[in-house]
Amino acid sequence: MNTTDSTNADPTNTNHIEHTVSTDHTDRTEHTGHIDPEEARVLAASGRPHTEHMHSVPRLATPHTGAKAKLSALLGPAFVAAVAYVDPGNVAANITSGARYGFLLVWVLVLANAMSVLIQYQSAKLGIVTGQSLPALLGNRMNPGGRLLFFAQAEVIAIATDLAEVIGGAIALNLLFGLPLFVGGCVIGAISTVLLRFQGGSSQGVFEKLIIALLLVITFGFIAGLFIDPPAPGKVLGGLIPNFTGTDSVLMASSMLGATVMPHAIYLHSTLVNDHYEGRNDRPGIKRELFGTKIDVVWALLLAGSVNLALLLLAANALHGMAGTDTIEGAQHAVVQVLGPVIGTIFSIGLLASSLSSTSVGTYAGQEIMHGLLHVDAPMWACRVITLVPALVILWFSTNPTYALVVGQVILSIGIPFAIIPLMRYTHDKELMGKWADGPIKHAIFIAVAVLIIALNVLLVVLTFLGKA
Repeated sequence: MNTTDSTNADPTNTNHIEHTVSTDHTDRTEHTGHIDPEEARVLAASGRPHTEHMHSVPRLATPHTGAKAKLSALLGPAFVAAVAYVDPGNVAANITSGARYGFLLVWVLVLANAMSVLIQYQSAKLGIVTGQSLPALLGNRMNPGGRLLFFAQAEVIAIATDLAEVIGGAIALNLLFGLPLFVGGCVIGAISTVLLRFQGGSSQGVFEKLIIALLLVITFGFIAGLFIDPPAPGKVLGGLIPNFTGTDSVLMASSMLGATVMPHAIYLHSTLVNDHYEGRNDRPGIKRELFGTKIDVVWALLLAGSVNLALLLLAANALHGMAGTDTIEGAQHAVVQVLGPVIGTIFSIGLLASSLSSTSVGTYAGQEIMHGLLHVDAPMWACRVITLVPALVILWFSTNPTYALVVGQVILSIGIPFAIIPLMRYTHDKELMGKWADGPIKHAIFIAVAVLIIALNVLLVVLTFLGKA
């Protein structure tokens, strides 16, 4: 292997990258090495595992400079990832749950959100320490056949994700302006493509700010109703006790889990933390960045979790037992009937913002998955078309698009282990993570989370095949 002597390398030359973890596991700010990008591409294309230059393929990360960045400069990536947790699939799953079961499944949301904080931080940590995304690390360790199979399941997940996001936006446009669902889906696809023009390079910060602005609109749109008719605290607390009422509630819980712990957000967050510093020279050291990331993740997912909980509580308190509330359109009409047209309109605006932001983030994730696993730099518009077309087909033919949203969330739930298990392994790998590898206690907690999620998925599949779900 042809390496370049780090003492002779020009630190300003963008054709060199930093070697992430030295053989004695010192911090990246203390020991650096470089590898030629062409060699990195050869290693990436080979599909062979390697450890000496693990962080050189297939995406070159911005080196840590050890700059004393302000805390505000470290925030942003987690809020973009958090958009995936408040997409229209969440609206469908949480409203259906609240309208059908009242406060019964509040505990599912709280548990799922707590798991999301751990999972998203781990994804961000992997990206910060290694300089690579989770898909890139997976693609670098698999043979060509394995990469293709893994990509196939990830692409199914991406399609299911976009299904929820585009359909939700189409429903919002129909509620606000009376647009036919298919036309609304086309509008959502076009606007989200424009948003994606800001992703990457020097405009990455603009993209983050646009997504965060939409996230604030989502929050206001979905929480406003609770201020008009707040639920009784005792009923909310009662919903924190784990319980089911039959196989259908288990299916609903799995759907909610799929809507809350999102596979593509797990893949993407490890990319976002590196893209956040693209074209900048103020990236802090690993320790400082991990500190900022903890705050970023906790606040972002606290906000997303509050939105999800608000949706369920709104439905449980105001819509429980009302006919037709198992669809988004029916739920919105019920909100208008119970809480008034202003709250109903605000709800629809929140749904529209949810669709636009989440479909943009989902396509962003899809591009990184393709790049990392297949080592293909597909243009963003191509990734947009791949996931948009199935959603438009559903909008053209389906008579109940909200049901398609709930089924899509179940598919997402099945795809979660494929993202969590590799993440769990890599963050515990001392050869890869050095001194930042997870200790035994944290690793045990991560294993418990993975086992719980996989157990729910297995139960869901069994019930589905038995015709009981």
